[in-house]
Amino acid sequence: MGKLQNKVAVITGGASGIGAATAQLFVSEGAKVVLVDLNEEKGKAFEAELKALNGEALFVKANITNEDDVANVFKQTVEAFGRVDVVFNNAGIGRVHSSHDLEYSEWRNTVNVDLDGVFLVAREAIREMLKTGGGTIVNTASMFGLVGSSGSAAYNAAKGGVINLTRSLAVEYAERNIRVNALCPGFIDTPIIPEESKQALSEATPMKRLGKAEEMATAVLFMACDDSSFMTGNYLVLDGGYTSR
Repeated sequence: MGKLQNKVAVITGGASGIGAATAQLFVSEGAKVVLVDLNEEKGKAFEAELKALNGEALFVKANITNEDDVANVFKQTVEAFGRVDVVFNNAGIGRVHSSHDLEYSEWRNTVNVDLDGVFLVAREAIREMLKTGGGTIVNTASMFGLVGSSGSAAYNAAKGGVINLTRSLAVEYAERNIRVNALCPGFIDTPIIPEESKQALSEATPMKRLGKAEEMATAVLFMACDDSSFMTGNYLVLDGGYTSR
């Protein structure tokens, strides 16, 4: 029996990268997976791929900064599968831009997706989990929620906010059987990283390589299942040693 046997898991940013790797792992562990993404073409193709592997999957197109979209995700999830047990709150954006040239609209957009969107998804997840006796939430933060980096003020501020949001929700709902933890990835080999940047980012990492999406997925599974049953309000840093220097 899988570690998430018959659990219903919602994964935002689920059509590619860490989200897709986690969806594949969750399905292999017995979960019913709801893929949430803005990219409808990729999302539907990945839904079909998981179903071809005998997985139970549903794709829902949504913008996580839109309250109605987020509410619809959970409405469709409950209609299809009856409940929500696990949420991997993973959707996000990032861009490098000198702070003195950063338009306020760009700042707002980054914080809106990377922090506000995480809150909106978590809030809706908690509303459903309170109805059924609990669940687990894993929020994607970043190693740059813990340390600074040049040219990423908005992203870093948002990810630092995700870490403290995670702590706050964990304390607030610990007695209601809802665990909330965060993943803090380093530089991960996903489509977000341009090919021409990979060598430099590998060199900047003490382990001299990029992380793999599958390595992140394994950590998410640990936080989502009963293996971490006494863990809440914490974060796992998978950064190849970057923040230890």
